[in-house]
Amino acid sequence: MKLVLAEPFASLWAGQDAFAAVEALDGQVYRELEGRRTLRTEVAGRGYFVKIHRGIGWAEITKNLVRGKLPVLGATQEWDAIKRLHQVGVPTMTAVAYGVRGDNPARQHSFIITEELAPTIDLEQLSLNWATQPPEPRLKRALIDKVGQMLGAMHRAGVNHRDCYICHFLLHTDKAIDPADLRLSVIDLHRAQVREQTPLRWRNKDLAGLYFSVLDIGMTQRDLLRFLRAYFPTPLRQTLAEEQALLRQLQRMASKLYARKQRYAGAL
Repeated sequence: MKLVLAEPFASLWAGQDAFAAVEALDGQVYRELEGRRTLRTEVAGRGYFVKIHRGIGWAEITKNLVRGKLPVLGATQEWDAIKRLHQVGVPTMTAVAYGVRGDNPARQHSFIITEELAPTIDLEQLSLNWATQPPEPRLKRALIDKVGQMLGAMHRAGVNHRDCYICHFLLHTDKAIDPADLRLSVIDLHRAQVREQTPLRWRNKDLAGLYFSVLDIGMTQRDLLRFLRAYFPTPLRQTLAEEQALLRQLQRMASKLYARKQRYAGAL
C-alpha cells in the first residue's frame, strides 16, 4: 500500500482509513463509470478534484489490450506525471493526496486529489468562435507559443499525454488576460505515460491530437509554423528539413481523427 497525504487531508483523515474516507467525499460528480469516479469537492472553502479508481477487471483490461489500447489501471499514472512535470517546471495540477492498495491490477483501489485550478477557462472554450471572430493577434500568438513550449518541455521530460487536446490546457483568468504574461496549466493526466524519453510514436500521437483539436478554429499555416518553432528546440528551417515525415504523418492522423468525428456527428 502507498499513501501520501498533504494538508488539509492529512489532518482531516488522521486516524482514519483514507480509502474509506475518500469514498465518502461528496460533491459535483463529473464522471461515474464502473471503475472510476471523478468529482469536485470542497474542504474548508477550497475546491479539490477527486479521482477514484476501483479496478476495471481482467475482461476490460484484455479488451483494451486486444484493441491496441493501454488501459488506465489506477491513479499512479497521473501521480507520476504530475511529479515529473513539477520537476521540469511545466505548470500543471498540484496533488495533495494519493493512495493505492492491492497488488491485483484488475482490482486495485487507488485515488488522487488535486487542488482546483480556478478561475480558469480551457482553450477549447476560449477559441469556440475564433473561426468567425478571430482573437486579438497578440493573444493568439502568445497562446500558440505557450502551448508549444509546454508540450515540447513535456515530451523532452519523457511525459506524453494521450489525451492531448486544447481542452486540457487551462488559461488562468484570476487577472486580466495579458498576452505578455499568460499562465497556462495542463490537466487531465490520468492516461499520461512517464519514461526517460518519449517514444516518437507517442510524441506524434499527442501532436496529431493537438492538431486535430484546432482544425476548426481558424488556424493558418503561419500559426502552425509558429507552433513548430515553439515546440522544437531547433531553428525552424532545420525542423522543417528534419521533420518532413512527421509533418506528413500529422496531417494523415489529424485527418483520420477529423473524419471519425464527422461520422460520429452525422450518426447523432
